[in-house]
Amino acid sequence: MSPRRRPGRKLFTALLPTVLIILLALVGLAFWLVRGATRPPRQAYLVTPEKFSQLSDRGLRATEERWANRDGTEARGWLLRGAEGAPAVLLLHAYGADRSWLLNLGVKINETSNLTVLLPDLRGHGENPPVEATSFGTLEADDALAALDYLRSLKGGGGGPLVGGTTGIYGVELGAYAALVAARSDGSVRALALDSVPGEPDDVLRAAVPRTAGFDNRALHLLARAGTRVYFAGEYRNESACTAAESLGDRQILLLSGADAGELRHSTETLAKCFPSQTTPTLLTQLPLTGITLASASPEQGESYDRRVIEFFDRNLRAAK
Repeated sequence: MSPRRRPGRKLFTALLPTVLIILLALVGLAFWLVRGATRPPRQAYLVTPEKFSQLSDRGLRATEERWANRDGTEARGWLLRGAEGAPAVLLLHAYGADRSWLLNLGVKINETSNLTVLLPDLRGHGENPPVEATSFGTLEADDALAALDYLRSLKGGGGGPLVGGTTGIYGVELGAYAALVAARSDGSVRALALDSVPGEPDDVLRAAVPRTAGFDNRALHLLARAGTRVYFAGEYRNESACTAAESLGDRQILLLSGADAGELRHSTETLAKCFPSQTTPTLLTQLPLTGITLASASPEQGESYDRRVIEFFDRNLRAAK
């Protein structure tokens, strides 16, 4: 070997351990970020159907249901049965929330419209979730389709199908993205109420990283994005919400958001421009609160929000039927 090359080789040999340590540190940091972000904070349910019945003079009959997702994992949710043959509504919560955050809304939809309502815990959410990790909306869209399949499999007291031919989905943030993508593959979904829709799953991941790291940093976001793609081994699809909306077809759409949603209000307003020409969404993005803060809203604010959603589903699902 030429003597001139020896100093370069010696320098490379000397630096190699340091480079390897840095690479291993970056891999470890990426793994830590992904593990933290895909496992949202969990707490006891805000309210369960049993506690709801104790706090209310209304006789609530909600059942705990379990079914299989399309990838073979287990899903669970609370079911509120409506009239036999009536439409159904699927309620999908936000990142870091769980099914209990939407129980009051689900009860109101069920009691007011006599529609069947299903409230699942999304992946990685709720007490002792059967699936440990969220995928920020990607696999949750497939799970929403499995939940719709389950609703259509139910039988009423008379032996006929419990759910009629049409369904609706309400979703907040993570749940809104999953609802939008799922509806594209299921023609029975005639009405979508979407609150504070992220532009893509990476937006949900980006908001989750500071909760894990304790601070916000662009480099951490890049590490988390790369690590997420490796972690899900090709199953993570960062499709834009706009792309999903463009191929949705003729549906009834209600878009909701407000100042408490931060950047999600802008992405929701942008989404309104993405739907095909035969679809004209109703856009309400100046609300005093959104589904993100609905659980802590005053009774008056909550009632105003709930009424908009209930009337939207009651009007459009029954008309579609």
